[in-house]
Amino acid sequence: MLTRAFFYSAACAAALLLAAPNAGWAQGVATMPAGSASKAADDDLQAAITKSNAYTGLMNRTLRAIQSWERYGSWVDMKKGPTGKERYITYGLYSLYDVAGEIKKAEEAMAREPKLPAIDETMGRYIKAYQELAPLITKAERYYDRKDYRDDNLAEGQKLHALMVPAAKTFLEERSKLDALMRVYKRGLDQRELASVEQREGKSARWQVRNIMINARAVMDLMPSNESPIVDLKVFNAAVADYAGAVREMDAFKDKDPKGVPFIESQASSWLGKLRDFSDKLAKSKGDVRRGAANDANWIVNNYNTMVSLSETAVRMSR
Repeated sequence: MLTRAFFYSAACAAALLLAAPNAGWAQGVATMPAGSASKAADDDLQAAITKSNAYTGLMNRTLRAIQSWERYGSWVDMKKGPTGKERYITYGLYSLYDVAGEIKKAEEAMAREPKLPAIDETMGRYIKAYQELAPLITKAERYYDRKDYRDDNLAEGQKLHALMVPAAKTFLEERSKLDALMRVYKRGLDQRELASVEQREGKSARWQVRNIMINARAVMDLMPSNESPIVDLKVFNAAVADYAGAVREMDAFKDKDPKGVPFIESQASSWLGKLRDFSDKLAKSKGDVRRGAANDANWIVNNYNTMVSLSETAVRMSR
């Protein structure tokens, strides 16, 4: 079975890769001296990264609500609600994390520059939807964990179900909208940060790591999920081709500098090979991951997450 968490792991990678670049993005401003223009662009980029990280931090932390809801849906009939006859009723729900700090940071970011009307407004609705769903999930989690349903013949369970279903629907809809907007926004930030590193250091080891991970995340954005198990092969293969180009850039860097890009070289190359195997299997099943490629998909997700960790180490060592 595919895990739905893979995209959010990719989002987590965005926060890691966008952390404090300490670099200026070169963008000419005709009415300002070159140094001032660079400083202003650097400040703008850092403000945008800080805002993105605040939003990403909340999105990652609230992923637990999605996992908890999926846990509930794995044993209950969503149309009927709990009856007490469910075989796996003891599964209950997952407890949620404390996200008060992340919500505060996100709300503060909403009020700061850069102003992003569509994203800021969607984030506001997302927070509201979460705050309406979370208390219900918490009550339900305790209810099933303590087996209170044995005392009231599922009366409270039915009541909570009737409240949770519409609240979860709204939450998931807002999450989907926010995911789509943030994905586009982060792509722009990725390119700005990459240009910033190149302007300051050239296509250094740090540039290579970021280039690899930016292109890897573009592939991850197109991976299948339980809800969307069919892959658009043309778009997916184009993203894999871009990632292959990033790997070739890394190879060329190593040809010039024997030290290469430690920690991530081997993993990045192996991942490319697996992506190509995965693509071949998808081609045979007309893009449907359920027809023989699910294990490959899970391997790709897990090893992408490993690359995220290795990339952080590689960036630290290259400073």
